[in-house]
Amino acid sequence: MSHANAALTPRARLRLAELVVDRGWTFAAAAKMFMVAPRTAKKWADRYRSEGAAGMVDRSSRPHSSPTKTTPDVVRRIVRLRWRHRLGPVQIAGRLGMQASTVHAVLVRCRINRLCHIDRVTGEPLRRYEHPHPGSLIHVDVTKFGNIPDGGGWRYLGKQQGDRNRAATDTQRRRGPVRGPLIGTAYVHTVIDDHSRMAYAEICADEKAATAIEVLHRAAAWFTDHGVTVERVLSDNGSAYRSHAWRDACAELGITHKRTRPYRPQTNGKIERFHRTLADGWAYARFYESTEQRNTALPGWLHFYNHHRAHSAIGGKPPVTRLTNLAGHHN
Repeated sequence: MSHANAALTPRARLRLAELVVDRGWTFAAAAKMFMVAPRTAKKWADRYRSEGAAGMVDRSSRPHSSPTKTTPDVVRRIVRLRWRHRLGPVQIAGRLGMQASTVHAVLVRCRINRLCHIDRVTGEPLRRYEHPHPGSLIHVDVTKFGNIPDGGGWRYLGKQQGDRNRAATDTQRRRGPVRGPLIGTAYVHTVIDDHSRMAYAEICADEKAATAIEVLHRAAAWFTDHGVTVERVLSDNGSAYRSHAWRDACAELGITHKRTRPYRPQTNGKIERFHRTLADGWAYARFYESTEQRNTALPGWLHFYNHHRAHSAIGGKPPVTRLTNLAGHHN
């Protein structure tokens, strides 16, 4: 395909060559008409004589041989330093005694020129995936937030005032030596659709299997109301998701359950990233005077996330725009 600044397209080349070969125009006259050099007109006319119209198409500008090309052994050494030590082009070039621009070109060809494209654990290029339609896979997990004492917590008021509010809050102490009353923890059970990024969340008192199962039932019904049939669910290896009760609940709903590899949260990365968005956009977004006030704000934020917030992974559109799995649409 011709580049953006090309003077001649394949069709224009053919017209130029026909004027010279078939109609007897001079190279200078044809070149002037098409605003190119006479030498260019001669090149296309000669190619037309020898190859016909097929010779007018674009050809690769890649050279037949590259004597100065970086050898495979040097490429392996560059990649090894990048993977094992996460060095930049300048540091790698200093170790190998070569130009940093050459190292950068090798890293670009190997698609590891950006450290954010490399897995932190293995050093291998990241493998991103997305299921083809809504409901093909949902991710489930639990994230925790500390409850807020009456009057506000330390994040906005400072540690001293936060501790005073915590001490004044009417809570039930645990047995044993505990500093101050136990405010408790909010367990937010989250569910997110892999394709559309539609999210469902509930605030619960624990993360036990029975609670997770109830959340799964309500989430599946919620997705059904939005025209999405859940087919698979992906979870980590938490005790709730390894239980027989969870397995039986998935079978009852007709959902295939899959678990991530141990110590590999990247596999469930979409929901892990959603937890960060949840914290920034809801849990720590503004000052809350109590846990109840924060809990009350969650449904409104979820509606904003699903229906109005631009999502960078789906082209800057809100997740609801990807809900195309209406009843029977993908069956």
